[in-house]
Amino acid sequence: MKFGSIIALLFLLPFSVWAGTFLDTFEDGNLNGWREVVPWDREPGSWEVVDGGLHGVGDDISLRLFTTGNDTWKDYTVEFDVRLLKRRPGSPRISIAARVQEKWIVQCVMMEPVIVLPEGGNVPEKGWVHCYAGSLNDGKVKGLLLEPHPPLKLFRWVHLKLSAEGNIFTFWINGEQIMEPTELRIFRNREGFADFPEFQTGGIGIGLANCTARFDNVTVTGDSIPDSGDFAVTPQAKLATTWGQLKKF
Repeated sequence: MKFGSIIALLFLLPFSVWAGTFLDTFEDGNLNGWREVVPWDREPGSWEVVDGGLHGVGDDISLRLFTTGNDTWKDYTVEFDVRLLKRRPGSPRISIAARVQEKWIVQCVMMEPVIVLPEGGNVPEKGWVHCYAGSLNDGKVKGLLLEPHPPLKLFRWVHLKLSAEGNIFTFWINGEQIMEPTELRIFRNREGFADFPEFQTGGIGIGLANCTARFDNVTVTGDSIPDSGDFAVTPQAKLATTWGQLKKF
């Protein structure tokens, strides 16, 4: 069973055989090694394992991050599956983050600015992708990408992937490269940027705001990543089902 699971992982989630791999499918039911980072000391979100996936709830516009890893993690690729289960009033957001240190992050966010209707309620204006570096507690950020993208759809699985190699970052949605390899350049002579870190190491994060979502198959690969996670219990059927749903896009 263990051998078969590892073969399935190699087939479905390609990575260098020389790289270490962290994998969490949440099948074991625990969240050991994960912690939440909350901006501006707001109320925490809700994170729990439900039906073999990570169930997250963010009740307002403040982006909550659920993070793992540490400052020894350097160059790596992080990816996971996510599906939106419920929108809340405001702008729903889903994010993937790399190089997380305290509240400093590099992340890409799928978001939906909304139009508020005169009779109440709201509708998505259109979807956007915003990639940037900065602090969850600081309005100043260094942008990497901002461009339109189709809005998130309820109950549809989406695969997000973010690569960090030195100061070069690349982002994909459902296998499509949304942000080409982009250099993060921080001009410290600009006001407010003197204390920006180099973003060379740090853990990874899953983020959400104004929505409820289900996350699964969190995978991190890279030379600095220790082998750990759910290898022995990864069910082939679960991975095959998820990727089958992704192929419907």
